[in-house]
Parts: sequence; C-alpha cells; structure tokens
Amino acid sequence: MNIGQASQRSGLAPKTIRYYEDIGLIRPERSGNGYRDYAETDVHKLRFLQRSRGLGFSVEECRQLLALYEDKSRASADVKELTQAKLTEIDRKIQELTGLRRTLEHLIHACHGNDRPDCPILEELSDGRPE
Repeated sequence: MNIGQASQRSGLAPKTIRYYEDIGLIRPERSGNGYRDYAETDVHKLRFLQRSRGLGFSVEECRQLLALYEDKSRASADVKELTQAKLTEIDRKIQELTGLRRTLEHLIHACHGNDRPDCPILEELSDGRPE
C-alpha cells in the first residue's frame, strides 16, 4: 500500500510516517519505481508507535519498546522496567506542575488586581525586590 493508505489506516500523517522511516523506526519495502510499499506489519508498527507516543514515550523509548516487541525472546521485566521509568517521570512532572500551580495561585491571591501600579506578582518575578 502507498503512504496515503498507510496514513489512513494508521491514523498518522504522511509527514510523521516519513519521519519514522528517516529515523529507522520503520522500513517499508520499495517498489520497482522507488515508491514506498507499506505492508500490514508496517501499519501495525505505526499504530504501535502512535499509541506509545500518545502515552508519553519519547521517540527513543518507542525505539526500545518496538525492539522489545519484535524480540520474541524478550523478558517482560524489561518492558515493565521501561514503563515504570516512564510512570516515575510522569509522577515527577505532576509534582512539579502541582508546585507551580500552588505558587501561581498564591501570587494571584496576593495581587489586588486594581488600578494601582504595585503588584506582588511582578515583585516576586523580579526576585522579590521592588524596582
């Protein structure tokens, strides 16, 4: 099938599919005229990559997951370890974002939001020192 068909069946844009080919995540066959010829296995890999990226895995992590998927002698512990590391990273980001939210919420409550020029938000952003 051509790239348009692979795009439609995988849900990925042709540009993304070409990118995944450029970085070696997929390797479609080439027909006699040089056009890409995607097989069902390529579409399956593209869907696998789309779902993995949707869960927050980086391109390199997707490369590792795809290699593990294709390795029939893999240990599921390796897959679990990679996924656990991603979950730990997400938890860290959630904590960081929660802290940022608390800080912004505090700054919003500290600001009167009136016509006066003094603003605790700007003071805090300028390292707590008034200009």
